[in-house]
Amino acid sequence: MSTDTQPGRPTTDQPGVPRQGGRRPLLPLEDAGRASLFTQARTANRFTDEPVSDAELAELWELARWAPTSANTQPLRVLFVRTEEGRARLAARMAGGNRERVEGAPAVAVLAVDRRFHTRIPEVMPPMAQLQEALEADPAKREGMGGFSAAMQTGYLLLAARAVGLAAGPMAGFDAEGVDADFFTGPDEEHWHAVLVVTLGHPDESSYRPRMPRLAAEDVVRWA
Repeated sequence: MSTDTQPGRPTTDQPGVPRQGGRRPLLPLEDAGRASLFTQARTANRFTDEPVSDAELAELWELARWAPTSANTQPLRVLFVRTEEGRARLAARMAGGNRERVEGAPAVAVLAVDRRFHTRIPEVMPPMAQLQEALEADPAKREGMGGFSAAMQTGYLLLAARAVGLAAGPMAGFDAEGVDADFFTGPDEEHWHAVLVVTLGHPDESSYRPRMPRLAAEDVVRWA
């Protein structure tokens, strides 16, 4: 149980909430929380000039890292780009209008899959340490598991951004191989592969386009 109470750091122990069996009960969000995360949340295309601090980005990841993944493998890797020079380099790899969006964002997250994520299995899932060898021998299964789990983590990251008061603009139109070559140059990053670019910032009235329709429940939900 965390007792860290430093400013900007979320804790897992909130006063006034009773425990049940050693774990806190799941409490439903009020309407305002649901609106911020879901019903009123939108993909942002522009942001104000207000900067995004390192503390905000650290808080975002502190929430996002609790996403579920297959066998707790956690294959998603994140590069936060905040400098003007870094954004210019990244913008050069973006397609079409995505270039302007990156240039105008106070912060950008490059999301990547670590293609060697399975080497950490003995650390993150000790009871299934043998899975490392199985995935080493099956690249197709490894790629599928990594992509699936990273997609779940990506969804959590977008929700985490909203939870800390930031708007997000996910984009898939970019030169992924070029981003890999430009940014993932460290010895621990050689197997990282960029899959999504997410602009982050504080929204204003011009940030959003009109809401597009969602499919009705009767079109996509069935009951058994």
